[in-house]
Amino acid sequence: MTLPIERGLAKTFAGQIHYRSCGQGPTVMVSHINQQSSALMIELLQALGAHFRAVAIDYPSHGHSDHIDWQPRIEDYARAVIETMDALGIEHAFALGEAVGAAVSIALGGGWPQRIDKVVLVNTPFFTDADTATRDIADIAKVRPSDATGFPAPRSIDYLLQNDPEHAPMQPTQSWMDRINVAQFEIGRDRWQAMQALSAFDTLGGMAALRCPTLMLYGEHFIYGRHRALLQAKCPQAKAEIIAGGRFCMSWERAQDVAKQAKAFLR
Repeated sequence: MTLPIERGLAKTFAGQIHYRSCGQGPTVMVSHINQQSSALMIELLQALGAHFRAVAIDYPSHGHSDHIDWQPRIEDYARAVIETMDALGIEHAFALGEAVGAAVSIALGGGWPQRIDKVVLVNTPFFTDADTATRDIADIAKVRPSDATGFPAPRSIDYLLQNDPEHAPMQPTQSWMDRINVAQFEIGRDRWQAMQALSAFDTLGGMAALRCPTLMLYGEHFIYGRHRALLQAKCPQAKAEIIAGGRFCMSWERAQDVAKQAKAFLR
């Protein structure tokens, strides 16, 4: 049975934050990937909603949230999550996020330990240094076409698989790509805010600050999976698991697998 998705707006320091919510039970706050929105988390919200109340926000400037004209930090995205919790009357929650969303979940667990009970990190990205971050972001920008004004241009699934397969699921479809295109249109020229926030985030310091139970999920073919031992060493209580056959966007393609792992850990 497909569970219904509720939607709403929460008033926060960054303006109105749009969210999607599904299910009942203990709350899981879900954070999305760079240049996407909660619309790409619907499958995961429904998979989690069988056992939890799953709530996914759109970051400022993303999805249907208000746009901001300043460069946010990962901690600002985490604050938007907390203030959405406040607006919804949620005192305690679990945090789960993929890619940039994993960084947001790290910031949530370390920055608000009195509100976040456990953390699930899906495909945590990691830049070894500032030069690597700059180079990796530049490489991504080469395969994210824009028009002459810098506004995102749509991509076909064939273009993505030929030019940037590392940032695709194992078996993506054009309907998934269409959702990505819509999400990029919604962000517009602000679409690099989240990547810039990630490049400035102290991932290792954030892992060291975590004191709550932590689960690290990695797709077997995720490009930054080679750093998982380093991240886990900074957070000794963290448990690491590999999802066989997974790559990027596991919250879409492998939603049932992620939800199954999360349920066993969070329960």
